[in-house]
This record gives sequence, C-alpha cells and structure tokens, in this order.
Amino acid sequence: MVQMTLTAEALFTSLQHMLPSEREKFFSLISRKAFSEGDNLSHGELFGHLQGSEFTADEAADYLGVSIATFRRYCRQGKITVSTIVGTSHLYSLSALRVLKQAMKLVK
Repeated sequence: MVQMTLTAEALFTSLQHMLPSEREKFFSLISRKAFSEGDNLSHGELFGHLQGSEFTADEAADYLGVSIATFRRYCRQGKITVSTIVGTSHLYSLSALRVLKQAMKLVK
C-alpha cells in the first residue's frame, strides 16, 4: 500500500477548486468528526485559514444561502460591496459577508 503525503497548501488549493456545496459538506464532515471524537478544536483551528478569504459572487451567494439574483440585488442596494476586482471577476471579503449574514439573521 502506497501512502500519499498531502501538504496543507495543496489541500487548501484543492479546497478552493471544490464546488461550494462540496466544500460545505467537507467542512461539515470535519466539524462532526473533530467534535464527535472528543477533540476540542477551536473555531480558529478549524477555519482560521479562511480569515482573509475572498469569495466569488456564486460562492458568496452560497455562503449567504441566497440565490445569485438575490445576491446581485444586495450588491445593487449597497448591502455588500466588492473588495477586489481581478479581470472581470468581482470578489467579496469573508468579513463583509459575515456582517451581512449576521444582519440577515437579525431581520428574520
């Protein structure tokens, strides 16, 4: 049996290329396994690598749990703004998305 070694950087790169729905399943699996086996990992230990992350519009809509049309409407209304533009891609900061998500929870 050949054992493959995977670096943290390679895993992170693979996660960035994963479909948002699959990425969500992956992190859900990690959290279930980490906490079900008695390990007491902090939020930072599990998700700290996402601290300065930026999301595409599709990923941001998925993160917020809204359709892309609703996310675009939020952009037009100024509820969320672009943090970086790379070519024709607009990226949105995780910190801004967290603030909007928290505001959305308060409205419900």
